[in-house]
Amino acid sequence: MIRERAYPVEPWHIRETRLDLDVLAQSESVFALSNGHIGLRGNLDEGEPHGLPGTYLNSFYELRPLPYAEAGFGFPESGQTIVNVTNGKLIRLLVDDEPLDVRYGELISHERVLDLRTGTLHRELHWRSPAGREVRVRSTRLVSFTQRSVAAIHYEVEAVGGPLRLILQSELVANENLPAQSRDPRVAAVLESPLQAEEELTTHDGGLLIHRTKVSGLRVAAAMDHDVHAPEHTTVATEGYEDWVRTTIGCVLKPGETLRVVKYLAYGWSSRRSLPALRDQVGAALTAARLDGWDGLRREQREYLDEFWDAADVRVEGDPEVQQAVRFGLFHVLQAGARAERRPISAKGLTGPGYDGHVFWDTEMFVLPVLTYTQPSAVRNALYWRHSTLGQARDRARTLNLAGAAFPWRTIEGPESSAYWPAGTAAFHIAADVAEALRRYVLVTGDEGLEREIGLELLVETARLWRSLGHHDRDGRFHIDGVTGPDEYTAVKNDNIYTNLMAQRNLLTAAECAMRFRDQAIDLGVTEEEAAAWRDAANAMCLPYDAGVDVHEQVEGFTRLQEWDFEHTPAEKYPLLLHYPYFDLYRKQVVKQADLVLAMHWRGDAFSDEEKRRNFLYYERRTVRDSSLSACTQAVMAAEVGYLELAHRYLREAALMDLHDLNENTRDGVHMASLAGAWIALVAGFGGLRDHDGLLTFAPRLPSRLGRLEFSLQWRGMRLRVDVRPHQTTYALRHNCTDEVVELRHHGEKVRVTCAEPVTVPVPPFDPPGSEPEQPPGRAPLLHLPEDVS
Repeated sequence: MIRERAYPVEPWHIRETRLDLDVLAQSESVFALSNGHIGLRGNLDEGEPHGLPGTYLNSFYELRPLPYAEAGFGFPESGQTIVNVTNGKLIRLLVDDEPLDVRYGELISHERVLDLRTGTLHRELHWRSPAGREVRVRSTRLVSFTQRSVAAIHYEVEAVGGPLRLILQSELVANENLPAQSRDPRVAAVLESPLQAEEELTTHDGGLLIHRTKVSGLRVAAAMDHDVHAPEHTTVATEGYEDWVRTTIGCVLKPGETLRVVKYLAYGWSSRRSLPALRDQVGAALTAARLDGWDGLRREQREYLDEFWDAADVRVEGDPEVQQAVRFGLFHVLQAGARAERRPISAKGLTGPGYDGHVFWDTEMFVLPVLTYTQPSAVRNALYWRHSTLGQARDRARTLNLAGAAFPWRTIEGPESSAYWPAGTAAFHIAADVAEALRRYVLVTGDEGLEREIGLELLVETARLWRSLGHHDRDGRFHIDGVTGPDEYTAVKNDNIYTNLMAQRNLLTAAECAMRFRDQAIDLGVTEEEAAAWRDAANAMCLPYDAGVDVHEQVEGFTRLQEWDFEHTPAEKYPLLLHYPYFDLYRKQVVKQADLVLAMHWRGDAFSDEEKRRNFLYYERRTVRDSSLSACTQAVMAAEVGYLELAHRYLREAALMDLHDLNENTRDGVHMASLAGAWIALVAGFGGLRDHDGLLTFAPRLPSRLGRLEFSLQWRGMRLRVDVRPHQTTYALRHNCTDEVVELRHHGEKVRVTCAEPVTVPVPPFDPPGSEPEQPPGRAPLLHLPEDVS
């Protein structure tokens, strides 16, 4: 675990002031750079030591066998695993005859800084070799937001104390040796040296490698070129082999002299394009990068991020750790989706190999809501990607003897990749999650073109799934049986409320959209009778309720299940799934992550205020947060029902998940949904943002330690700024505003915001509900609030 305050608290930087090899893998995830197409883990320039090397391209994967002790009909036969592609980050340095390796000699100083405003990772070190020779090295790395296929490294070496002979080796390396990621020998065999060489080219200043995966048949090209600024008599030469190309630069530096090298990298991959086409693509990308040069790339990067932060920044007064963390989270969320361009946004982005690089429903319900209000173009592309997999989802539904489309629980390219069907196949709620992401995007942007082009078809096919999956009982109520909701400790049950409520909205949205776009709906075979059947199912949806304890049931019969023995569950037995059989978890009242509570956030219009309070208290005592998805949702609902200080602690847990490595698995990549959850906890929790009825509504209220919360939202092409203080809130339109108007609700009251001047309204008085609710023993959020940190 990265202990508290491992990184100094700064508003715009993540700064590592010393190199700790014990948490090197975690820092590699934290310092990862990406643009949604290329991902570079924050490995040291010289490659060693490392925790986990990683260079990734979005959706570049290898197929692998899925192991089953006993197979069954409809079980997926193969999975997909993200591939560590050709590494272009490597720059090795020899000082006289000693390789620069921080494990040897003396590391006099070492600092790395992730700059959230410039989008760069900067490193400075002062090293004394075992022979007593000293150098200072400064490197800056970026993955371009404006040039999708390009990354670059600015590398400087300065001689200290005396003349030095330097040999710099800049490399492209394929099929790196990686730490074992699977105990299954079949999987390990597939992922060992997964790339087959197809072409190697060298020039004086760089080179190119083209490889192809052995099973999935995907082709990848990686190329490098260099600008070298050095003293006279510097030598430059390049050599190449099947799996590596190396450009070697040799020179002698006098004290105070500097060797400066700019390394340009270009990547491209395809399942269809020819080898010459990929070769030309990366060649053109290198030419474009050199045309702009290092200064041009940095300028474009800063301009891109200036525009993003102007539209998306969140300002927090009273908790500087959260201020730093929410910007860190927004930066990583942007990196995951900015240039994904009709490719998925995975649970780890492109920061590590966790979950095999798969995308889950987390994307639609945590990441896309943030991007919808801050970077909607990324959401548009993510929806196009889901639509591109619709054929596979239809095939999966037919395999399951269902109509419509059954989207996978986890995938890279489209087919289901989960070998565990109770959590995978049975998690049908992903269909409604996709529909909800579409609904919200259209609501916020007004993009009827996308709604007509792909949205209607997505809504129709998901509505058909629900009508096929569910049934009316003899009393007319509509049930959806045998499903798994977000809580994976309660699997294959009847009438999961989250699933039912999200399906209800899916059905109603599909029926309404089909009536608006009648011609297109007719082309899809939608009749008025079918749309009416969707409305009937939605209006008759079963929502289990236990009148005896006066709460909704997460699934039918949940409240009559045996209670989990929390008192005799030691702290070291969490997460429970690693220490107890699923059979035991499935039949007791224990909740891995917010489920019914999540339903109250996204479908709060289906519950009264008092129902929300009672439900929250009941499920709070049974939720163990063995998933990083839970804390932000518990923060949102704790704030809504009045437990503001508890909400603040949950906010901190979500926001600091990776900066503190709270789940002790950040080494595999950052938790993208939890990072998005920091924004959600602030904006939906303390800002009270909701969009249930097609209207923006806010119910802002701050906990005692926060003096101010300020955030921006994009709404129908406008930028709305919300400034929350303890006793008042100001709403303003900004950014080239002319005659636009936003109508919203503030604590239930209508507010009309125009370009003429901001509108300031009071935050109504509030009576706290009393003592905070209980969590399972040992599972309370433990992060100290700001005034408690020594």
